[in-house]
Amino acid sequence: MAATTPNPAPSLDVRLSSSRRLPTALAVAVTAALVVSRSGAADPTTWLLETVWVMAGLPLIILFRNRFPLSGLLCGLLAAHALVLIVGGHYTYAEVPVGDWVRDWLGWERNPYDRFGHLVQGFVPAILVRELLVRTSPLRGSRWLAVLTVCACLAFSAVFEMLEWLAAVAGGEAADAFLGTQGDVWDTQWDMFCALIGAVCALLLLSRVHDRALVRPGLEREGRPRR
Repeated sequence: MAATTPNPAPSLDVRLSSSRRLPTALAVAVTAALVVSRSGAADPTTWLLETVWVMAGLPLIILFRNRFPLSGLLCGLLAAHALVLIVGGHYTYAEVPVGDWVRDWLGWERNPYDRFGHLVQGFVPAILVRELLVRTSPLRGSRWLAVLTVCACLAFSAVFEMLEWLAAVAGGEAADAFLGTQGDVWDTQWDMFCALIGAVCALLLLSRVHDRALVRPGLEREGRPRR
């Protein structure tokens, strides 16, 4: 009887093809969700302000997909973040039904979806910033990588709060749905604190997973700095 041989490992071309299908599928899903969310949006202006990040980021990812392909982990996180923004834009953050259910279940006074959104605002950008730094700077393996990643996420959160302030000044009461403060005078501080928690949690939970995701075919050829 002829000896059986183990199945050969997938070729580089097969693995590259598989790694490229995931971002395409996620881009199609996010685009479909974005189009559907516009129909019946509670406040069209809020929908636009909340989803403009998706409308700006998705074309950039597609445009640079060959020159600078992102890891599968980061693509999945970015798609999840986009869906969080899309849902918040459709209902407005203070009126998202799942947030109402959580509020009623836990006996809270406010819809927590906004807090969740800002946790994600720190969690996902932390992996994005980390990937950019690992692949384009000498910080891979450095103790400063995590510190600078968290600082970048806090800076982004602060800029977002300034944009909300600008929207409030320009729009007056019409911007209330976008701000989603729900009467909390410390809402801005809470938003940035949630982003900080999200960034720290992302680094604690996903750094090793992210390092493994960064060695897939297609990313090794980026000329990442090595120490």
